[in-house]
Amino acid sequence: MEKTVKTVTYLEMTDPGELKPGRVVPSLALRREAGLSESARSVQARVGAAYGWRSSTRSEQEWQELAHAHPNRQYWLIELAGETAGIAALEPQPGGVVEIRTFGLLPEYVGRGLGGHALTLALRQAWATEPLEAGAVRRVWLHTNSNDHPSALLNYRSRGLRVYRTEVEE
Repeated sequence: MEKTVKTVTYLEMTDPGELKPGRVVPSLALRREAGLSESARSVQARVGAAYGWRSSTRSEQEWQELAHAHPNRQYWLIELAGETAGIAALEPQPGGVVEIRTFGLLPEYVGRGLGGHALTLALRQAWATEPLEAGAVRRVWLHTNSNDHPSALLNYRSRGLRVYRTEVEE
C-alpha cells in the first residue's frame, strides 16, 4: 500500500499594513451568517469536497459538536452579486490572534479571478474581528496543505501572509 504524503504550510500576518490587496472585484462581498447555519455547513462541505476536507463528510451530530466546541467561530459567506460563491470562517483566539479556519470558493467560482479579492476581504475582516480579550488583533494566521487548490499557497503569499512553519505528514 502506497503512503500518502501531505505538506502542511502555516502562514501569518502580524500587522494589517502587510496586506497586499488582490485585484478588486466590485460585486464581491462578505455576508455574516448567524452561527453555523445550514447554508454555512452546505457551502463549507461543497468547497471542501474537492480537497478532502473533513467538513465535506461531517454528520449532523459532528456539525453540532463543532458549533458547541467553537462558539466564537464566525462564518462569512463570500457573495458575488448576491450569489453565494464561497466561505470564510474566522475564529478569534487568546492573545489577540484570529485564525482563518476555512477559506475557499465553490467549484463553479474557481478560476474566475475572485480568489485574491475574496482573500483580501477575509483578511480585512479578520483584522476587524473583536479579540477575545481587551486590546486589538495582533496576528492573523491560517494553514493550507498540498491537497488544497494548487493556487491557494500562492494567493496567501501574494496577499502578504508569511510562511512560519511547514510540516510533512504521512
